[in-house]
Amino acid sequence: MGGGRGEGDPDGAGAMEAQQGALGSENARERVNRQWQEILQETRVAQTGVQILFGFLLSVAFTARFTHLGTFDRTVYVITVILAAGATGALIAPVSIHRFLSGQRMKDDVVEAAGRLMMCGMVLLALTVGSTLLLILHVVLSNLIAEILVGAVMVWFVCCWYVLPAFLRSRSASRSDGG
Repeated sequence: MGGGRGEGDPDGAGAMEAQQGALGSENARERVNRQWQEILQETRVAQTGVQILFGFLLSVAFTARFTHLGTFDRTVYVITVILAAGATGALIAPVSIHRFLSGQRMKDDVVEAAGRLMMCGMVLLALTVGSTLLLILHVVLSNLIAEILVGAVMVWFVCCWYVLPAFLRSRSASRSDGG
């Protein structure tokens, strides 16, 4: 009856076509404004995760068990905290860039820089999560099992965050070229 996504259009193709039509008719200013809004939404999600993780990592050094960590675990901890700080910086940077350049008619440059910083921040976040897992699993499991599990999680991140989007982009491009 209603014609919503779930009714008569199980895969949402009609809504997708309407969205693509609307995107195709947007002018350059509308496009860059849309891209900026998308980056802001993505940044909010990533910032929250990295800030919670960073706060957790900072508190670890003040626990009683931290003093009993060996050289390997302390080294992993230091690397992890530095990676988390780097991810935090990269993921918050778009806000600072926007604030400094607001009103300068540089939104195209801001969107491009913010997109690159987001990608950098996501790489740093993945490395932070991986090294956090290594630190935790190294303490509770054998070295080999910890390393295998961390390797598996990192492969999962690469597949979800980079390989799948690249595949979808490639598939979309081949459809556009052939259709």
